[in-house]
Amino acid sequence: MACTAADSSCMETEVGCRKLQSLAKRLRCYRPTTSCSFNMSRQIENHENILNTSDHSDRAVNSSSTITNKPAASIERRAAVLICLFQGTAGELRVILTKRSMNLYSHPGEVALPGGKREEGDADDAATALREAVEEIGLNPALVEVVANLEPFISQHQLVVAPVVGLLSQIEDYKPVLNADEVDAIFDAPLEMFLEEERHRWEEREWKSWKYSRHLFDYESEQGDFVIGGLTASILIRAASIIYQRSPSFTQHLPDFQELQKIVQNAVAL
Repeated sequence: MACTAADSSCMETEVGCRKLQSLAKRLRCYRPTTSCSFNMSRQIENHENILNTSDHSDRAVNSSSTITNKPAASIERRAAVLICLFQGTAGELRVILTKRSMNLYSHPGEVALPGGKREEGDADDAATALREAVEEIGLNPALVEVVANLEPFISQHQLVVAPVVGLLSQIEDYKPVLNADEVDAIFDAPLEMFLEEERHRWEEREWKSWKYSRHLFDYESEQGDFVIGGLTASILIRAASIIYQRSPSFTQHLPDFQELQKIVQNAVAL
């Protein structure tokens, strides 16, 4: 939803409106890495090749990750999440996040972006992300201006996850309605936080005997204390890097899960 001169609420916050307009214009010009979709759609196949070689057979014995013969880009293996940004009272960009219900089978209690698996009726990744946002937190799609799709990520369950960036220029018009079956809490956090060392830490994890770092961000809000980690953290680090046009200030001694996937893929290609 674009801001216009006729929109009284935008006139009252003209500077903020111009800031979101400028961001929208820039993000509409963003294009994911051209090879990214090809790489992601091939990664599950590459992991299959690894598992079928004797040199790596021991690494797969204790794996909890699911390997499938279905293409990663198929509807069954594709998901989308909504990076919904709005302007805070201090002019900062903030992102809407959820805490998943403790009753869910998958990742209970973890912080996540609104989103989920693609369904037959979804026209594209944006449609998936917006539909899930309605179902999970009652976010009216009419309030969200979709401005960009980022490079897809691959989850530990071998889902291809497409981040969709949307701008919420009229945050005051959004009245959260939580789906208690899926969401325990909704909160927002400053996007720039995901580039800063202050709240960042990491822990060592293992995937098929390959070690990698899992990003974690500790965040305190009026809604409670939250830990934002894993895929959600990696997606928001990438989004913040693109939007603020700089790299994170923190360092890591191991690749994160996404970087590990590229390393594994390159090893298979040799």
